[in-house]
Amino acid sequence: MAHKKSKKYEILPDPVYQDEKVAKFINHIMRLGKKTVAQKIVYEALDIIKEKTKKEPLEIFQSAINNASPSVEVRSKRVGGATFQVPVPVLGNRKLTLASRWIVKAAKTKKGAKMQEKLANELMAAANNTGEAIKKKQDAHKMAEANRAFSHLAR
Repeated sequence: MAHKKSKKYEILPDPVYQDEKVAKFINHIMRLGKKTVAQKIVYEALDIIKEKTKKEPLEIFQSAINNASPSVEVRSKRVGGATFQVPVPVLGNRKLTLASRWIVKAAKTKKGAKMQEKLANELMAAANNTGEAIKKKQDAHKMAEANRAFSHLAR
């Protein structure tokens, strides 16, 4: 049966940096529709990055997202009675979504400091190719590499 194509919503760039990726990242931070709280967390985290690194925080943010973005992932596919983990390339917005999700989750799971500080630390770690989000990406790549034998099942 054919499904109706879902409508793509246009996300406006964020008010401070005029960047669409930052706006999407804010939406990943947001809980229960409290966007101003999410914006405050992200902007304060970017200010902390600016203080600590003395670099442009948007560049650190961009490199963190790029470093944490996976190029392949595994998807389950049933063939006969067996389920195979089939490696497939990650396309388009899913890269940004996965990277954002992993960075936010890594920051949330840490104990102690405020969310702004935890998020700033995780973004700086991802920009330096370290941290939990990068480990998650490497795990996804290892999983895809281990299941490369089933790549012929992808379509």
